[in-house]
Amino acid sequence: MQVTVSPETVRMLELGHPWVIADRHTRKWPAGKAGDLVQLADEKGRVLATALLDPKDRVVARVLAFAPLKLSADWLATMLRRADALRRAQANLGESTAWRLVNGEGDGLPGLTIERYDEHLMLQLYSAAWQPHLPLLTKALQEIFAPAGIYVKGRPQETRSLAAAGDSKRYSRLLAGTSRPGRQPVREHGLDFLVDLEQGLNTGLFLDQRDNRQDLRRRAAGKRVLNLFAYTGSFSVAAAAAGAAQVTSVDVSAGYLEWAKDNFSRNRLPLRPHAFVVGDCFAVLAEMQKKREQFDLILMDPPSFSTTGKSRFTTRQGTAELVTAALALLPAGGVLITSSNHQKTDLPDYLKELRRGALQAGCDLRVIRTASQPADFPYPVTFPEGRYLKYLVSVKA
Repeated sequence: MQVTVSPETVRMLELGHPWVIADRHTRKWPAGKAGDLVQLADEKGRVLATALLDPKDRVVARVLAFAPLKLSADWLATMLRRADALRRAQANLGESTAWRLVNGEGDGLPGLTIERYDEHLMLQLYSAAWQPHLPLLTKALQEIFAPAGIYVKGRPQETRSLAAAGDSKRYSRLLAGTSRPGRQPVREHGLDFLVDLEQGLNTGLFLDQRDNRQDLRRRAAGKRVLNLFAYTGSFSVAAAAAGAAQVTSVDVSAGYLEWAKDNFSRNRLPLRPHAFVVGDCFAVLAEMQKKREQFDLILMDPPSFSTTGKSRFTTRQGTAELVTAALALLPAGGVLITSSNHQKTDLPDYLKELRRGALQAGCDLRVIRTASQPADFPYPVTFPEGRYLKYLVSVKA
């Protein structure tokens, strides 16, 4: 099916952007189903790209190629092998058994991610357009990688509210092979982390922070470390394993902190002298300030949105205040590590939030390192939305 796109979309496609956003032109398209292949053309009938249709989504079409294309087994196999080759050549995986095998637009498969967790694969669908092609995709993955099992997980529209509520329902289903129920270990640069491929919105380990956990290990030896929004404690484990004098992990979820303790035990790290504090990070910081507690290194990797009781955090409305509160616990020369995965906040805007937080605290904060996601999370230069992760290391002067 050939469809006509707006002049604005033509310009975006000519710049290599892989999305078509719903507008008055797309509303005139013939009826189609999620997963249909469409040829995108300008008003003169010139074909610009082949895309997957998702008529009910804001991103109504996702580009597979800027040329005519048939979504075949051979084409899929080529794309998967190309993605695998990139990881083997460029990603710093070391002893790791968990990494992202396909990163959506960054590997020419927009709306789809595939992660490897030891001998199992986890597909995540960010578009319903991939649903009709799951049998073809599953077959290709089995033939190329021979995994023990393949899971698929949909991404519900209300992800933010579900995550804020600590939703632990099962969002994945087994497509092929054997299941991997419960929490099972994967390896990352010599450390073990427990993941759950069946329950909850996330597996318990954010793979895009792998290189940044390595960076923390190089900084944490002998330090008093505070990890805010600790989740399942992967950064805390990295710091403790590197020889941190003491690590305090703070999270509003008691369940996640129990998971963090299990991660400590899995790596034969003693729970003492380390501390696990259940509570809202802003409230905990205020209490720590009253007690005049100090840390050598403070790390904060909050979700882009969360609501806990009366406290509401968003990257654009809470980062500066969080930085201000944290700096009160950091002596001169102390290290502040801030991270955000909020796609709609770019690095210059994020730096403005850090600047505002430092000014409110009356501090001079100097950035000594900036980083993003690792090599297994590539993105096209024509798709700036793909560079979402911001990881900044700063020193309080």
